[in-house]
Amino acid sequence: MSGTVTAIDELALSGTKDGKITITTISEPYGKGSESVASIGISLQAGAGEPDWKVHIPKANIDAVIAALQKAKETL
Repeated sequence: MSGTVTAIDELALSGTKDGKITITTISEPYGKGSESVASIGISLQAGAGEPDWKVHIPKANIDAVIAALQKAKETL
């Protein structure tokens, strides 16, 4: 992955001792000229160099993903 990573927030991952959720933005994540994305990373333990899981969401999809997550929250 290339591009500039900008930290937005870091949250404790519920249900883990020291896991975390990280929210960042990444400019040109797939090389020069590629669209910037929001990145959500999940780390199960502190000190991990890279998240165990991550997802990149293009700006055009963020609102729809938020709406779907709100629906998912209502069913939990």
